[in-house]
Amino acid sequence: MNAPMPAVVQRDTPQALLLALAERFEKQFSQAMAVREQHGRDESAFTHVPPPACVVFAQSTTDVRDAVRLAAEHHVPVIPFGVGSSLEGHLLAVQGGISIDVSRMNNVLEINAEDLTVTVQPGVTRMAVNAAVKDMGLFFPIDPGADASIGGMAATRASGTNAVRYGTMKENVLALEVVTADGGVARTGTRAKKSSAGYDLTRLMVGSEGTLGVITEVTLKLYPLPEAVSAAVCSFPSIEAAVQTTIQIIQMGVPIARCEFMDKKSVAMVNKHAQLTLREEAMLLMEFHGSPASVAEQAAVVQEIAGDMGGQAFEWATTPEERTKLWTARHNAYFAAIQSRPGCRAISTDTCVPISQLAHCLLDSVKEADASGIPYFLLGHVGDGNFHFGYLIDPDDSEERAKAEQLNEWLVARALRLGGTCTGEHGIGLHKIDFLKAEAGEAAVDMMRAIKQALDPHNIMNPGKIFSMPG
Repeated sequence: MNAPMPAVVQRDTPQALLLALAERFEKQFSQAMAVREQHGRDESAFTHVPPPACVVFAQSTTDVRDAVRLAAEHHVPVIPFGVGSSLEGHLLAVQGGISIDVSRMNNVLEINAEDLTVTVQPGVTRMAVNAAVKDMGLFFPIDPGADASIGGMAATRASGTNAVRYGTMKENVLALEVVTADGGVARTGTRAKKSSAGYDLTRLMVGSEGTLGVITEVTLKLYPLPEAVSAAVCSFPSIEAAVQTTIQIIQMGVPIARCEFMDKKSVAMVNKHAQLTLREEAMLLMEFHGSPASVAEQAAVVQEIAGDMGGQAFEWATTPEERTKLWTARHNAYFAAIQSRPGCRAISTDTCVPISQLAHCLLDSVKEADASGIPYFLLGHVGDGNFHFGYLIDPDDSEERAKAEQLNEWLVARALRLGGTCTGEHGIGLHKIDFLKAEAGEAAVDMMRAIKQALDPHNIMNPGKIFSMPG
């Protein structure tokens, strides 16, 4: 069985286009089934989707431009591909076409340490960015967990564990270079910290999920490495106690850098996967950045709040090795959960609500998940009201899939009633198309369609994602 998908029709990829691509790109072009299948799947719950007709391995903006121009001549879809870590079906060739793999466009082009900016190609990963700027005393804070490509992170408006302090990709992308649907090359934004020059095309492209163009260059904000960093874990007698602790931390204005939640199921999965001995209870993982004095002050305030809520086993990780071990375990929680049920797929939720509504939304959703009998795990960037259920289903069990999708629908409806969103960081992709309609309304979706139609009249840029197009 497949996850629900919009009704789409695979478009033909003419032999003339395949021959032209093969001639232009030679060894950078592949029609091998193994390569196509690799580029026709991601980490989503969608299965059995036909792969793209071919793959082009771009090494420059010129390569991307030429591939898009050839595809545009035949009105054939183009799907950008980074490292394949999408959870919402962004990379799937639901209408056929060509996959443009930008992973070989992995150069750090320019570091401007004095201005706190770096310009990179889209295939550079976040860990590679940080490796390149670390010796200058700088870092790039956006951390979605997976070592995702910067182009993909910009396209999906990613965030992650540090968003509570440093924001999301929306706040941290200054400028872009984008290949448009007709094969043109457009530049948006500058390295300046602010601008009032015309429409904010950078913000339009950040979060467009490849539906308006292919990102070929990204200029990012950098930050000084904090003088002191300290991380801690704290266990709680209940989910509610952990969530209420988080709410108080945020409402008191503590500038915490990370505030992550794991339920006891997730902790048990992580312990088994990473051979750790964390207490198998509801848990907050926290990190504090600043001067030694400010870090100590933040930690003391948080420890007092946690103690008032029944928090215990407050344990510190102050050395880089200890912190790395702690956050590696958190980042691997998704894969630990997948391995806990061999052969399963995860239907991952991504709601985000105002912090005041977090306990209400999360606790009611836990009751529904427990009653369903579906195995699940629960993680959260709870410092900004964003949390993730992962419903672990047998992909061939239609009853399990239906239950999980129902749980997801109930959760999204609840989040929207409470003033939240269906997606805090994963994007719409295929899975959340109907949820976008419920959240934004038909008038707003029609406005998005109008933008898409104006910039991509033949609907070749990652078609079938975010919303459907008429015709």
